[in-house]
Amino acid sequence: MKLGIIADKSKIARDAFDKLNTLYSLIDIEKEPNSDIEVLIILGGDGFMLHSMHNYYKREIPFYGMNCGTIGFLLNEFKIDNLLQRIKNSKQTKIYPLEMKALDVSGNNHEILAFNEVSMLRETRQSTDIKILIDGKERITNLIADGILVSTPAGSSAYNFSVKGPIIPLNSDLLALTPISPFRPRQWRGALLNASHKLEFIINNYEKRPVSCVADYREFRDVKKVEVRQSKNNPAYILFDEHNLLEEKILTEQFLAD
Repeated sequence: MKLGIIADKSKIARDAFDKLNTLYSLIDIEKEPNSDIEVLIILGGDGFMLHSMHNYYKREIPFYGMNCGTIGFLLNEFKIDNLLQRIKNSKQTKIYPLEMKALDVSGNNHEILAFNEVSMLRETRQSTDIKILIDGKERITNLIADGILVSTPAGSSAYNFSVKGPIIPLNSDLLALTPISPFRPRQWRGALLNASHKLEFIINNYEKRPVSCVADYREFRDVKKVEVRQSKNNPAYILFDEHNLLEEKILTEQFLAD
């Protein structure tokens, strides 16, 4: 098995990188970017894992992450022993991203994928004023809020859950549409949508109420229209240890008391 490796720049991740390289024959993907590898080992936290997914998903190889950060939701526990056997016994999870298209006030178009969520956020003290359309049909004329986000099942237990959105079972064909601190409509809690829907967000009065759009970690300022739909292509393949399956993590999150 040809294994590639990449590590975050934190001391914990770099120390882990050095320890693994003393025991296993690993290919540093940053030094040998064109190497033919079968699995990419990723050392870092969830943020670094997300960056690596964006950078390397086109290679269509599975990612095996080991946590050298804090939460490590998308990663496995860092262990030196039996690495090859752990990878061979791991289970693969396929994650489809969102396709985001945004038009800003200067007429620039931005297109990017998001494996966790796409969010629209107010840029100033003024609340957002957003019109929401689903498959071309207007559902909300004026969402007055701090913002709104669209989440994949994989991302539903992250930012989406922190703003009281629903956690979605990983293999369900659903997306979460969740408002962020909504003022009007006051009682609207969001919606669960079939992943086949096309979502459009029109920024009303964008000059007075500027809005930024964030796809995972990429931000685009002063947008006036955003389109989001689930991609049928470009999946990321993530490997999880048998006792650490992502499906189980997502299920467990729904029963935590704190």
